[in-house]
Amino acid sequence: MEYEQIRYELADNVLTLTMNRPDRLNAWTPTMLRELLDAFDRSDADDEVRVVIVTGAGRGFCAGADLEAGGDTFDYRARGVEDDVPRDGGGRFTLRVFASKKPVIAAINGPAVGVGATMTLPMDVRLASTTAKMGFVFTRRGIVPEAASSWFLPRVVGISQAVEWAATGRVFSAEEALEGGLVRSLYEPGDLLPAAHALAREIVENTAPVSVALARRLMWDMLGAAHPMEAHRADSRAMLARGQSADVREGVTSFLEKRSPSFPDRVSDGLPEIYSDRAEPAFS
Repeated sequence: MEYEQIRYELADNVLTLTMNRPDRLNAWTPTMLRELLDAFDRSDADDEVRVVIVTGAGRGFCAGADLEAGGDTFDYRARGVEDDVPRDGGGRFTLRVFASKKPVIAAINGPAVGVGATMTLPMDVRLASTTAKMGFVFTRRGIVPEAASSWFLPRVVGISQAVEWAATGRVFSAEEALEGGLVRSLYEPGDLLPAAHALAREIVENTAPVSVALARRLMWDMLGAAHPMEAHRADSRAMLARGQSADVREGVTSFLEKRSPSFPDRVSDGLPEIYSDRAEPAFS
């Protein structure tokens, strides 16, 4: 697939996805959504991709939905959509990131508001430039937080902070994002992408891809578990499968031999079943 509004750049096992509408501060469009969904499908299928970094071209990360259609921007009926309940595009994206088999790092290089903020919530680590600004501005536009952010945001920052940011709709500084737990660390603009790549290299050089995929899946899924027994069951299945793998033999042997590991197992060969009855609910 040829991309019009994103860049797909793979180097040294790190995939950098860059939203590429700098003249519009990378404002979100249906085309950008389609391309990002395709890029994550490609990423999961490619064993050369170990980590995904998402960032924006120019001085913005993503300024939210493109408002070129004016007051009809969010009116699905006015735009001719006839589904009983049309699926929110931001939610389609965040659910796809949630299901990713590769860890995802957000490098928030500038303004990230509306869907530009909510799209980062299922990403595993968020780094930001000191010049970034963020905002869950939906209530100031007469709509509500989307992209499944009512599930993600309280789990990332806690319910009180989540409701405050959603209710006020204010745009806030990178420092406030850091204090509120939305981002992990701040960097001067020129240091942001190098910091994201350094974190990605730590994963690439030291860890087993299948183990990373399973660890990510367990962590996210267990946020909604009713009891720690659910985690204990899933952990036990994962430990049984991984304990018999070529990866664990390499991991232990390389540690004892004091050398860097070379893990042979590949995500594309399939992940062990760690749940007996868990499946993604249907949209209805």
